Amino acid sequence: ISYEVSLALILLSFVMLIGGFNLSLFNEYQTNFWFIIIAFPLGMVWFSSCLAETNRTPFDFAEGESELVSGFNTEYGAGGFALIFMAEYASILFMSVLFVIFFLGSSPSSAMFYLKSVMIAFIFVWVRGTLPRLRYDKLMYL
Repeated sequence: ISYEVSLALILLSFVMLIGGFNLSLFNEYQTNFWFIIIAFPLGMVWFSSCLAETNRTPFDFAEGESELVSGFNTEYGAGGFALIFMAEYASILFMSVLFVIFFLGSSPSSAMFYLKSVMIAFIFVWVRGTLPRLRYDKLMYL
């Protein structure tokens, strides 16, 4: 399953709307209203695709922590294990920053940008803790 296709199509729709992929243009176009207000369904599809892309709990078929005692991570110890987990949480932070830039519009030099990014990262972790893992056949119907 390729979730990158939905991410790319959503991004392409915004690039066509603002006329370029300069990230400062996203900030300029969202000074009066956020894109999440006019494109809420796209925001939710983007968020769920980001969950799938970062292999978080509803979509963690590659890892399967609950069945496989942390999945493939049992092969690694100490430093390798720590690096894998830091990379996973760095991808959550990166996707949170992208969500804020594309949908919530803040300048990266403002404190509000970092507050929004932390809130989106919190929602990532909250969804991971509250939603059960989907069965593979149920995911195919999405």
